[in-house]
Amino acid sequence: MKNLAQINIQKIKKILQNKGYRIYKRQNVFPKVFENLYYTTIVGFLIIGFLYVTPSIVNFSKKNFSKNAIVLNNSNINFNRTLQGKEIQKDKKSKENDVEDFADLFTDVLKFDTNEADTVRLSASTINQLFKDENYNLKDIRKNKLVKPITIDVLPSEIKSIENTKKRKELFIQIVLPLILEENKRIKIERITLFSILNKNSNTEEEKNWLRSKFKQYGVVNKDLTTLKIRMDEIPVSLAIAQAAKETGWGTSRFAQQGNALFGQWTYNDKGIKPAGSDPSDTHKVMKFKILKASVRAYNRNLNTHKSYKKFRKVRAIQRDVYGSLNSLELANYLDKYAETGIEYTKILKQIIEQNKLTDFDDAKILPNSKREKNLI
Repeated sequence: MKNLAQINIQKIKKILQNKGYRIYKRQNVFPKVFENLYYTTIVGFLIIGFLYVTPSIVNFSKKNFSKNAIVLNNSNINFNRTLQGKEIQKDKKSKENDVEDFADLFTDVLKFDTNEADTVRLSASTINQLFKDENYNLKDIRKNKLVKPITIDVLPSEIKSIENTKKRKELFIQIVLPLILEENKRIKIERITLFSILNKNSNTEEEKNWLRSKFKQYGVVNKDLTTLKIRMDEIPVSLAIAQAAKETGWGTSRFAQQGNALFGQWTYNDKGIKPAGSDPSDTHKVMKFKILKASVRAYNRNLNTHKSYKKFRKVRAIQRDVYGSLNSLELANYLDKYAETGIEYTKILKQIIEQNKLTDFDDAKILPNSKREKNLI
């Protein structure tokens, strides 16, 4: 049947041609070139549309589904590895203990907003009377663990004249205790802020800037959060008191009296105090401060950043993680590089702590200055 249809068509075609008709094969309505142009235009619109909406999709994803770049890293893994004594997983160029700039470490110390002319050296009798009026005494503190925020800017010169050793020590402790607790409170609030930021999926620009400032303040390179967590921590109160007592002779040394230097920190600039009897070739001096509070902050920053106290910080982090509190007698063992006498120095520190029952002050708290502080701590 099919062949028959084809023959009939051929016959009809032949008949028509014989009569003068021209037979043409039917062509497409649109030439091939127009068909290609049509498809090219459609594809072009699709590509342009995709490129137009892609930036909006990426921004939306970053904002809603990804963590902030300054927070996203392997800090939690590194923190645990550090406590376990294992090698830290990090970029080959990263050096955990590198310090960026000395000036960045002590900027807030050197620029303490107090002029020496504004400080008043109170006499020992005046300070004792002030403490009495405020009902501030060590016996109550050992029992109640609460310290009033009384700030003394400079040591009384008469402290050297107090013959009764017990009274001289008590006065010294009463002066430095609020300063040490105040600095520890400041660090504690910083730690709370740090962990609050790290627990967020995204951070504000203000929080990012705060983190950047702390990286500089603690000498942390490459935004290594592991190092920042370990360095940003408190110094046990009993250990700080013991070191201040040892370095100043319970507040009687020339460095403490003339330079408010409680911890004998060295410096190599012209603003320090030259030790008496030192070799002319020695270029170091003892750092001096405008007020005692600045000395305490510099001491904390020193122990929290200097490479000589890396083991101290590591053990402190273990104590914090395992026990939730700090043991000054154990930590004192890792301050052998603080003085030239080495191990003997650490033995003296532990002896001072034990003989004067300074661990009684380790869990003391300074009364908050505001409702915000009270809520935080």
